[in-house]
Amino acid sequence: MNIYVGNLAYSVTEDELRTAFAQFGDVSRANVITDKYSGQSKGFGFVEMSDKAAAEEAIAALNGTDLNGRSIKVNEAKPREPRPAGGGGGNRW
Repeated sequence: MNIYVGNLAYSVTEDELRTAFAQFGDVSRANVITDKYSGQSKGFGFVEMSDKAAAEEAIAALNGTDLNGRSIKVNEAKPREPRPAGGGGGNRW
């Protein structure tokens, strides 16, 4: 199950994220989302756990708890909305 973790302190590392969730079961992947230009954390990330029951337990236990001084938001990740094709805008004559 893929889990969204929001309101992360910018200092939180992927290892810290993994450690927070590992107490509930096996963590397949932990990923802090960063800005592609600056490398700065965007304040959210994702954790993937193979066991759905363990993931649900982690969500219930960790949502609203403190991680590095911030109250984190934890819930099941929703599939990304498809973006419309094209774009770019501008005036085309």
